[in-house]
Amino acid sequence: MQNKQQSRSNRVVYVVDGARTPFLKMKAEPGPFSASDLAVATGKTLLARLPFSADKFDHVVVGCAGPSEEEANIARIIALRLGCGDKVPAYTVQRNCASGLQAIDCAWQSIKDGKYDLILAGGCEAMSRAPLLYSQSMVRWLSKVKQAKSLPNKLKSALQFRPNLLVPVIALLKGLTDPVVNLNMGQTAEEIAFRFDIDRITMDKYAMESHQRAIQGQANSAFDEITPLFANDGSVFEQDDGIRADSSLEKLGKLKPVFEKFGSITAGNSSQISDGAAFVVLASEDAVKKYQLPVLAKIVDIEWAALSPAVMGLGPVHAMTPLLIKNQLTLNDIDHFEINEAFAAQVIGCIKAWQDKKYCKEFLNLSTEMGEIDINRLNPNGGAIAIGHPVGASGARLVLHCTNMMQKNQTSRSVASLCIGGGQGGAILLERAGV
Repeated sequence: MQNKQQSRSNRVVYVVDGARTPFLKMKAEPGPFSASDLAVATGKTLLARLPFSADKFDHVVVGCAGPSEEEANIARIIALRLGCGDKVPAYTVQRNCASGLQAIDCAWQSIKDGKYDLILAGGCEAMSRAPLLYSQSMVRWLSKVKQAKSLPNKLKSALQFRPNLLVPVIALLKGLTDPVVNLNMGQTAEEIAFRFDIDRITMDKYAMESHQRAIQGQANSAFDEITPLFANDGSVFEQDDGIRADSSLEKLGKLKPVFEKFGSITAGNSSQISDGAAFVVLASEDAVKKYQLPVLAKIVDIEWAALSPAVMGLGPVHAMTPLLIKNQLTLNDIDHFEINEAFAAQVIGCIKAWQDKKYCKEFLNLSTEMGEIDINRLNPNGGAIAIGHPVGASGARLVLHCTNMMQKNQTSRSVASLCIGGGQGGAILLERAGV
């Protein structure tokens, strides 16, 4: 048994298909789809074109940072609603902004090690449906009223009510604040902007170009991975709805800072709060042969790294650097980079960190600077500033997009990376099959 297991280890893992929903920008009210709705819509599209039924998956792995109270272990809910049946296990993973990538990593490891052959992996998030919570003061007041045994004591407790107890706690804001350093994600971007002397105009210019690249990407059919969504009221969503053709430096320049009174991070140069889902099908060579599956790309390696939560946005360079070195690659060997655009300042900071000899020596253990990345190969079809960032889904979207772009452009290698709240970074190296 041991020899058999060893012979099956380190197998090649292929991306054979994938799909995602449009990313829907959060409006003034909860969106029309729950996180599991989004995931099931995506999964059904995939299954409709796959040569096997849903119950043939060995496992379903889903990344989701904030499933609703009705979606505990959301992966299992999705698997059952997709028709995987009672016998297909499923589990949910959470690594903040990289939850979708974490799901893919878990699936990759399981197939590579010979445990499974065919896994549905990805992520979903309905950020617009993040709940409003009672404050701790309100909870304590309700508890006192409930615990009071006699009517007089209940009335006494009830009279302690004050209107300010009804002020809600916004769960989304709590989730986007690091409790260790007591900074929200926007404040960590301000820290990076200060550290690398990134001014407001540079951020706004980057944000405008993200929208422009996304518009061009739509025109060039760069987002063929999108499957339409159909709401109960008959509404149809066919593409990412946060991309703005009218984005300009003038309009962006009028927006006020959001996180610091005298800061530079605005809603316009930050990622959009969105709803969406993205999935890929991962398969071993045995599964590819069994079901005669198309082979789009292979996963070469995945790397995780950690750094100070106060500058979490620099996580991509901490993950991509060892990923490239371990695989004996330079920046010039990669045809297509994706760095998730949590904030314009954060992506620009990553670019500058790789060109900063002191930073590279002190934090990346390099003898010199990593080098300059070709901006034309970085997020060529825009990023989360224009497209959106449904936290659990973004990692899977980046992997899927890299895979499709390598096929479309007949390029060899791509790297996708994300910063992660709490001070981490994740990166994946993909290679087009047949290269």
